[in-house]
Amino acid sequence: MVFRLGELFCGPGGLAWGAMNADIGDPAYKIVHAWANDYDASTCETYTHNICPTDPDSVKCGDVRKLDIDSLGSIDALAFGFPCNDFSVVGEQKGFDGTYGPLYTYGVKVLKKYHPQWFLAENVGGLRSANEGSAFEKILSDLKAAGYKIYPHLYKFEEYGVPQARHRVIIVGIRDDLPYEYKVPSPAPYKDIDNSCKTALEVPPIPAGALNNELTKQNSKVVERLTYIKPGENAFTAELPEHLQLKVKGAKISQIYKRLDPSKPAYTVTGSGGGGTHIYHYSEPRALTNRERARLQTFPDTYEFMGSKESVRKQIGMAVPCKGAKIIFEAILKTFAGISYDSVPTNLKE
Repeated sequence: MVFRLGELFCGPGGLAWGAMNADIGDPAYKIVHAWANDYDASTCETYTHNICPTDPDSVKCGDVRKLDIDSLGSIDALAFGFPCNDFSVVGEQKGFDGTYGPLYTYGVKVLKKYHPQWFLAENVGGLRSANEGSAFEKILSDLKAAGYKIYPHLYKFEEYGVPQARHRVIIVGIRDDLPYEYKVPSPAPYKDIDNSCKTALEVPPIPAGALNNELTKQNSKVVERLTYIKPGENAFTAELPEHLQLKVKGAKISQIYKRLDPSKPAYTVTGSGGGGTHIYHYSEPRALTNRERARLQTFPDTYEFMGSKESVRKQIGMAVPCKGAKIIFEAILKTFAGISYDSVPTNLKE
């Protein structure tokens, strides 16, 4: 059973890599690329270069609100990591009133048009509390109404061997005329994996001349400040001399000039980088390179990101960790193949 996958808001291809590399030991069950859409040109270039280099026309670059859904083509599965800006726990939560809030509805339109056998929708953990929980209820209701049994779960990717604390709501849906019941894969098989950020960045060493591995230029004051910040500390918890302290009023974000703790998974990789929000190395007084950030997102070193250094940083920050996605797609394939696997109850109400 080969599933042709369509993607909206495809990003640089974290979900796609997980889907194309999903392997349940039966070559009859696999996922192949059909088409994808994203609005950012460099992101689309990255996706095309790595996921479908021989079929560039299958990547539709442009605003989803202007996308001709009827022309996309038949699919067996849909993935959409709809933009999370208005559902994030950081900053003001605008939810459905924001520019990005209603974009999930384009995923619903594709489901109603093509009736794929299953879908995977992804968003930030803050989605559960946006609009006092009503946004999440509305999204789940709309997905059910499109004709799907849904299985929402808050996945903590560090529990699945990913070297990063990244918590995401993922909703798997199976068309309600099909006899399959998806179960959330258990993190138990991954509990003995060393998912420390140090191991991720150093084993194996990043090779000389690696792709997307340029150092960020740091000014001397930042370098000096970092020498006072210990691994795991940030600019507000470290003991800094007066001339290096940040004069910030109001909220003190814990991610500002925060250095990684080498014994733990990294904190969440984001697309930001200004004002001390880069991820900072545990032993060197510098920000991580994009290749190091990509390793925390479990992209292979051969994965080449296209565009400016700033664009690449944003692309990596908005991706789904490749290996985390692969685990979920393999669970979906096993569901359809009738292969049992260790599972846990969902931690979210349907």
